[in-house]
Amino acid sequence: MDWKSFFNNKRNRNEFILTVVLLAILMISFSQFLQFIEKRNGVSLPDPILNAFSPLNLTWLTFTLIYLSIVLFLFSLRKDPYKIMIALQAYGVMVIFRIIAMYLVPLEAPKTILLLNDPFVQLFGKGEILTKDLFFSGHTATLFLLFLLTKNKILKVIFLVSTVTVGITVLLQHVHYSIDVFVAPFVTYGAFRIITSLHIHYPGITNS
Repeated sequence: MDWKSFFNNKRNRNEFILTVVLLAILMISFSQFLQFIEKRNGVSLPDPILNAFSPLNLTWLTFTLIYLSIVLFLFSLRKDPYKIMIALQAYGVMVIFRIIAMYLVPLEAPKTILLLNDPFVQLFGKGEILTKDLFFSGHTATLFLLFLLTKNKILKVIFLVSTVTVGITVLLQHVHYSIDVFVAPFVTYGAFRIITSLHIHYPGITNS
């Protein structure tokens, strides 16, 4: 379904607009929530994996993989507005899960952290680098969501490799605890299943 046909359908048009508006409100609220998390006291976790090596600054590699993957994903869906809408909805549910998880599990950043300057978070935040948006890893979760949402076999491999690589880089940089990265794909899969179960009539959805 192309964009013209998609928006000619009143139900699709209204759902897409509502999705974009609600996601924008959610992201603004999320940025405020992150400020609250950053000021809240948390606990430091013992992590034998992080203790096994000194941190490495892999910021450029991390964000190159993240944003190239997002660009590839959006380009692959340039003629599929329905799938883009589903992706936005699944991402929104994943963010809600992150809010709940971070609220219930207050953590301090690993003591050996090398700061990761996320330009996307900086855009929605107030300029400071956040360190306590830990449980669970949003970077890992986002890339895994791209993997779940695409049916193209080549892109699935690219997104899966990117997910694993970014999961490793944020650990090597001591930005996350290992549990943050390990849990991310499982919660993301839950968000994916919730949204795709509401769109089972759409043939472009993969339930892998």
